[in-house]
Order: sequence, then C-alpha cells, then structure tokens
Amino acid sequence: MKPVSIITVNFNQSYITEQLLASINVTNTYTDVEIIVVDNGSKDNPVPQWQQQYPDIKFIRSDINLGFAGGNNVGVNAAKGDYLFFVNNDTEFTPGLVQSLVEVMDGDDSIGMASPKILYYDKPDTLQYAGFTPMNYYTCRNETIGKFKKDDGQYDDRLGPTGYAHGAAMMARREAVEKAGLMAENFFLYYEEMDWCDRIARAGYDIWFVPQAVIYHKESVSVGRASGLKEYFMNRNRILFIRRNAPLLARIFFYFYFTLVVAPRNILNYIKAKQKGFTSLLFKAMWWNVTNSTNSSNLGYPIAR
Repeated sequence: MKPVSIITVNFNQSYITEQLLASINVTNTYTDVEIIVVDNGSKDNPVPQWQQQYPDIKFIRSDINLGFAGGNNVGVNAAKGDYLFFVNNDTEFTPGLVQSLVEVMDGDDSIGMASPKILYYDKPDTLQYAGFTPMNYYTCRNETIGKFKKDDGQYDDRLGPTGYAHGAAMMARREAVEKAGLMAENFFLYYEEMDWCDRIARAGYDIWFVPQAVIYHKESVSVGRASGLKEYFMNRNRILFIRRNAPLLARIFFYFYFTLVVAPRNILNYIKAKQKGFTSLLFKAMWWNVTNSTNSSNLGYPIAR
C-alpha cells in the first residue's frame, strides 16, 4: 500500500473545506493517507483554530493568496506520499475513491496522472467529467466528455488514457511530478492543470480517466460562475497556455484567431449581458501576454482580491 497525500487549498471557504474533510473522514477506507490543507491567505478561520479542531491533519498557512497552482505547490513540498491527490475544497469523497485510483496507477507505471468520474454535487446523477478530448492548439478548444449528461454508466467502460485530467480531482505519481516539475504558478487560476498535463505527457507519462472512482463537485464556490476574476484569467491563461504548449504554426494561427474572432465576439457578449468592466479586463488579459514571458512570476492581478 503506497502512501497517498491528499492536498486541498482553502481560500475564505472554511465551511466548505470542513465539509470536504468530513466527507473524507466518513468515506475513506484507504489507511495510508495524509491530509494537507493549504490556506491561501484567508481572512476567515485562520489555521491555528483548525489545528485544534483537526489535530491529525497538516495545515499550512500562506500569508498571501498564491493561487491554485501556488497553493498546491506548497502542499507538494510538504507531502510525503508516493501519490499526490489534488482535490478542490468544494468536492466530497465517495467510498473507494482513493483505493480505486491507487489500484489503477499501481497497475501501470506509465500513468502519470489520473482523474475520477466527477458528478455534480447538487445533481448527483449528472456528469461533469468523464475525460477530455485532446486540445486543438489552433483554437485552444477541447471538450469535456459527458458534461451535463445523465450518468447511466455509459462511460464506465472507458478506463484508460484521456486528453487531460480535471483540476477538481487529480492523482499524480510523484516520479512524474519530479520529472515534469511543479505547476506553473504564473497561471494563478485556470488552465494550470492542462499546462501541467501537457508537461507530464511530454515527460513520457499518460493521463487516465478512472470511472470506477467517483467524486462530487460543487463547482465555482470560490470564484462564481460569472465574475470579472474568472473572465480575466480564462482569457489571459488561454493565451498563455498556447504560448507555452502549442507548436509554432498553431501559435501563429491562434493569435490571429483570438484577436480577430474571439475578442470581438467576447466584447459583443459583454455588451449584451451588460457586464461592466469586462471589456477592459479582456484587453488587460491580452496585454499581459504581450508584456510578460511565459515563465514570468508577475501574476498580473488587475482587480481587488
């Protein structure tokens, strides 16, 4: 039984994180685990209070918000497991989740990362993730397999390689992480797990979907479904992802596609939806990629945190 480090990041969502911890306590039967909670500079419920409430869990406090990648990287540096299981704090475990992922990864050393089947927490019969299609680097588009479909077990025979793991729940082999490196922190939020999957794949590993393992996801608890924060980073990091991963010809095509098609379409949508300030955030997202290198540590945060 190989040790597993369960890593989650909290940012001003202590109650949600406590629900995750409770679900792990109730459902998890895999005994060789450590749980690491990284607090990303929250003002709510500081770590010392949590340490008293959960003495067996390792809590790490960052004084600033390091983003999804930065917070998880802090957890990796403190983790001891052979497998690193990254889960959003707005997820809840089901019985056999960890065991199923470990068994699959133990069976094939070529698997660098694996994600379980993800169901919506408020609609537990509805799929959010049953794998990803490969990325089209010319448009930076791919599809989430099964999303919004009723789960009738139609993807339960699809154990095997998939385009990408899902950032809400992904188990990584330590050796793969050591070869590929940690998550790129300049993404801060969104696309960092896809960038990481591409790097793990280039390091010689496969990304798998494991339908026997199931997790529930509440989705967008921290950011919200339509926010300036989300819109900025989705646009900024879509460009950054292509800059870091696409072949030269695809990069050139994408720059024209984004400038001439995506940006005008987005602006029209902002106007129709009366989303004040979103156009400015789009231009800031584009300008950030003009003025920053692909490995820049400048997070380029344009709005109040």
